Amino acid sequence: MNFDQARRLAREQGDASELLALVPYAAYLGLRMEMGADGTALLRLPFKPSLIGNPRKPALHGGVVAAFMEGAALLHLLLVLDERRVPKSIDFSIDYLRSAQAQDTLASCAVERLGRRVAQVQIRCWQAEPQKPVALARAHFLLASDE
Repeated sequence: MNFDQARRLAREQGDASELLALVPYAAYLGLRMEMGADGTALLRLPFKPSLIGNPRKPALHGGVVAAFMEGAALLHLLLVLDERRVPKSIDFSIDYLRSAQAQDTLASCAVERLGRRVAQVQIRCWQAEPQKPVALARAHFLLASDE
């Protein structure tokens, strides 16, 4: 299945498994996309012991949390925009608010600014309760030019 077919399937049927399979790191982590109660897409990082960074707590590795959030932002853009090419990351800034425990982790995204060439995405990451995020992030992506 190609990129356009996978994106269409995700948009029309809410099945992002083929789209996630096209992103090697997302496939490695076993990411899943599901629909929230308000109709927004949520990305889920299923817990597995290999993601633990601090075995004494135990807590997820901060790099895994950051990569999950950046990947969530990219996948969000792929779903909401009609880009011909995959957007390229310009920068990514994360605020860790609390340790991510040894359990499934969720992320939601919102495009806050959209220009002709650059998009800014806000990412919220939580575990048990959306009101208690484990991290917040901002990402800027370079969009495909019209040329």
